[in-house]
Amino acid sequence: MIKSSFDTERISVRIGLVFSRFGITPNTWTLMALVPAFFGFLSILSGDLFGSLVLFAAAGAIDAIDGAVAKVTGSVTAFGGFLDGVMDRYVEIFMYIGLLFYTLPLELEFYLPTPVWVSLLIFGALMPTYVTAYSHHRGVVTDPVDHRRMEGLIGRNERLWIIYIGMLLGCMEEVFLVYFIAILALLANVTALQRIWFVFEHKKERLT
Repeated sequence: MIKSSFDTERISVRIGLVFSRFGITPNTWTLMALVPAFFGFLSILSGDLFGSLVLFAAAGAIDAIDGAVAKVTGSVTAFGGFLDGVMDRYVEIFMYIGLLFYTLPLELEFYLPTPVWVSLLIFGALMPTYVTAYSHHRGVVTDPVDHRRMEGLIGRNERLWIIYIGMLLGCMEEVFLVYFIAILALLANVTALQRIWFVFEHKKERLT
């Protein structure tokens, strides 16, 4: 995975030390991310792409805070991890559904209609997590080490950075937004296919 090349632990600790002073629990920080995400969704529906970008970036920043605060305060819990993962998906899908209804000129289509690319992106955003969770649920891949090995090309953080850049460039030329949505849809689905392939290969290893 791309993010494996970067060590963000030190930055996370600094963020946690700063925001832990507010006395807000990690789970509360997690839920707070829904507020800018919801208004970002409304903003993009109204056609304000830049305003939506700012609000979703704020939601992403809050998402970085909750885990950092949990680490430095020693309050990391299984339920907190569950809640964080669920809210992450809500925030991300809010953005993609907003883009699904964002009005773009028809002449900007890139091989497929833009709503089709966004729909593929939604699949690509949800399927990698589903594959991991379901393979664990069915007892096929249960080792946390194997879960890390099956991550694939890009994860949620990379998806967000790519779509943020696409939205920013789309504020200047909307065609860039279309290109970035299409590229991200392909990368996200390749990641899902990588995880599915890993599960098949893992099953073969267990049988040999």
